[in-house]
Amino acid sequence: MIPDVLDSAAASGSSIVRRLLDPKRYREIGLIGVAAVVGVLAGLVVAAMGFLTNAAHVLLFGIPNSERLSGQSALMSPWLALVPVAGGAILAGIGIIVRRRGLRAPVDPIEANALHGGRMAVGESLLLAVQTMISSGFGASVGLEAGYTQVSASLASRLATMLRLRRGEVRMLVGCAAAGAISAAFGAPITGAFYGFELIIGTYTISLVAPVLTASLVASLIAHGLGAIQTPIEVGAVPASTTADLMPFIGIGIAGGIAAVAVMQLVTRVERLFRRTGCPAWLRPLIGGAAVGGLALVSPHILSSGHGALHVELASSLSWQALLTLFALKSLASALSLGSGFRGGLFFASLYLGAVLGKAYALAFIAAGWLPGLPPVLASVVGMASLAVGIVGGPMTMTFLVLETTGDLAITGAVLAASIVSSVIVRETFGYSFSTWRLHLRGETIRSAHDVGWMRNLTVGRMMRPDAKTVTDTTGLASLRAAFPLGSTQRVIAVDAEGRYAGMLVLADAYAPELTNESSAINVGALTRHRDVVLLPTMTADQAAKIFETAGAEELAVIESPFTRKVVGLLTEQHLLRRYAEELDKARRDLTGEG
Repeated sequence: MIPDVLDSAAASGSSIVRRLLDPKRYREIGLIGVAAVVGVLAGLVVAAMGFLTNAAHVLLFGIPNSERLSGQSALMSPWLALVPVAGGAILAGIGIIVRRRGLRAPVDPIEANALHGGRMAVGESLLLAVQTMISSGFGASVGLEAGYTQVSASLASRLATMLRLRRGEVRMLVGCAAAGAISAAFGAPITGAFYGFELIIGTYTISLVAPVLTASLVASLIAHGLGAIQTPIEVGAVPASTTADLMPFIGIGIAGGIAAVAVMQLVTRVERLFRRTGCPAWLRPLIGGAAVGGLALVSPHILSSGHGALHVELASSLSWQALLTLFALKSLASALSLGSGFRGGLFFASLYLGAVLGKAYALAFIAAGWLPGLPPVLASVVGMASLAVGIVGGPMTMTFLVLETTGDLAITGAVLAASIVSSVIVRETFGYSFSTWRLHLRGETIRSAHDVGWMRNLTVGRMMRPDAKTVTDTTGLASLRAAFPLGSTQRVIAVDAEGRYAGMLVLADAYAPELTNESSAINVGALTRHRDVVLLPTMTADQAAKIFETAGAEELAVIESPFTRKVVGLLTEQHLLRRYAEELDKARRDLTGEG
């Protein structure tokens, strides 16, 4: 009786969702409801991962439950420097299992939206989340934000697949999930929403505002209600600034942009160093953990993401030289962690590094007597935004993060000016954020979350006609005319005696008036075109269009491979351009919400 009732309730609920997602009636309202569910999932993910990681810090490092690992002035025992080594050993064991089973690397939200239409696998994402919690829980200098967004986005993608949503809506929900994760982590709904717009979805449209903001707000409320550890930044009173006061902060933006590029390059160089030395993959996390543990003996502020250290540094009276030393230690620890195989991100680490750099900048200028009125704490907050923009990307995201967490609108101009300057410097000199730079190292070419996946999916194999007519190249003209009367087809593909491609024949050429009296002396091979120009099924629309243009062809044969040269289809330039235009228009409608 009870199972029947439950089945009936499930069927009824599914029916309601289907009706709400009816394109002709209430689809936008339905999508807002689904976005709210995604926000709930993101809030739960952030609360759970944060709780488990903090519990690991308490258990492994012996800190009070109310304190942060990176906020300690010294390790409680020098032996605790071995904890990151133990974490590296666990990750090494997981890595061996992953490699033996041939498991795929997880697709992150930016890559999913840019290349895969928002499709993500939950299992791979959960594995990444476990690795991230182990990395941060055992003290590696990485943050949890990458894990938050990964799991939340994968759950949203799975939900969208279950509801059979369209490509643009899948991408939107992935953006909603990432927005909710960041919002829940920092208690900053507007920041989360702009994170989704700028970094995951890659655009801002009116149709996206309601679902993304809904997911972001719901996630923040859920995480707060569950007692998740969020990260407010307390600055205190900041005097209002004038236009003339912006110049020192533009300097911070320049310094932040340069430092962001240096940190990203440092991570890459550490990875390359491990590869060049021939160090086994399983040994790298242990070496990296030992190095991080050694740095923690100098300063525990480099451990984990740096939440506690950020509050300490904002209130400390350290000299600018000491702050720059901390900047160098944290940068090196993060690079060693990521470069040796620990999993995580640089989101909060970039905030911490920026805060330290900004404060050191202000103290150095004050000590030199050049800017005695520059508030060090304000410079720290501006530096936080500028360096984070360079590494993470998203000028508006980081600007709103600072404004929401500090609650001070007086610093808007300074933060925004520095963020823009940093963003321009990184884009012009380096061209990538940390996420897209990692994709570039794997051979990808994307620089943002704009959906370019449809171009990759629009392959020659999908566009070609598989029923291409063929004839042997030794066939005489009379036999050809008998088999293919004028008007029966436009093109015939010639193949040799072994069935390999030998050229393209336009049938009209076989009926040219000048051939009437010479038909007995001519065979098909003499009339073919483009004997050495072919397409492959795996080529993209862009690659095929370039071949058509170079060859000056209107139609080309598609062969199985360059080795077999077996004909599998035919593609015309006209059809290629029409399909490209259709897909381009579909992508435009997805972005603008026209459906």
